[in-house]
Amino acid sequence: MIESYSNWLQLWPYAILMIVIASWVLYHFVAPASWRDWTGAGLVQTFIIALYAEMYGFPLTIYFLTSVLPIEIPLVHHSGHLWVTLLGYGQVGAVLEMAIGYAFVITGLLMIVKGWIKVYFYGSRLLTDGIYSVIRHPQYTGIFLAVFGQLVHWPTIPTLALGPVIVLAYVHLARREEAQLIQRYGDAYLAYRQQVPMFFPRWQAIRKLLAVQ
Repeated sequence: MIESYSNWLQLWPYAILMIVIASWVLYHFVAPASWRDWTGAGLVQTFIIALYAEMYGFPLTIYFLTSVLPIEIPLVHHSGHLWVTLLGYGQVGAVLEMAIGYAFVITGLLMIVKGWIKVYFYGSRLLTDGIYSVIRHPQYTGIFLAVFGQLVHWPTIPTLALGPVIVLAYVHLARREEAQLIQRYGDAYLAYRQQVPMFFPRWQAIRKLLAVQ
């Protein structure tokens, strides 16, 4: 057990590297401006630190589970894929869990980047085309998908607790932003809001967008 944990400790440089990379992506492509934006970004930043500190640092969740529950979890790195570890599916299950989780993460990142591109180049007008023809808040949906993917891939107690808080924070932020957009664009935004979902796209709209591209 001690030897396994010493091997895990050697991964700390990866934790620092991943925290830096993920934090840069967050602040560059989400670009918080108001204090409410910073609150949401701060929650995601905390999620990132909690995730990679356990993934490549100290396996707090495994220590906690083995101390309070009558279960044994081998202290090796792939045990951090807790869903399959607890179900006893081993390394093959861990690979499958990671693939499913990262499918959500990559999809979320693509939505964040696509939303950022639209805002960066065309943010001076009401955005209703491209990714914004499918959902009204693609970047926030991207954050939700990336967070969910990481909870599938590498669940920990702190990140499981932070996940719902992040969703609530961005739902509240989206509603406040929409109130400001209604004041700015009036009936045009109200009509857009009636036609396009807030976070979860309709399947027909996705097919149409893919066909155009």
